[in-house]
Amino acid sequence: MPTKKWSQDVTEHSDALDLEEGVFTQDDPKAIAQSLKRSAEHSKRRKGTPLQSAMGMLTFYINRAGKDLPNERRRTLEDAKDELRALFDKSDD
Repeated sequence: MPTKKWSQDVTEHSDALDLEEGVFTQDDPKAIAQSLKRSAEHSKRRKGTPLQSAMGMLTFYINRAGKDLPNERRRTLEDAKDELRALFDKSDD
């Protein structure tokens, strides 16, 4: 029986979001944020607000990649956090 990483188990069976395929491989921080926002607003598996859930998944991904995440990729994902905050702020108006 193959062993799965605990992070894969968390992603598949927790109250994590149902993510669009390839969301974290996109090069555009705004596209990543938009995808996470869509997932958070439509997911039945989340706890908390859509912003909390989307930000939590993004942070989870960054943390799991750890030191293996190239600096440029980390910058893109960190920029996606700012885009995500901006998207949710705009939708609150």
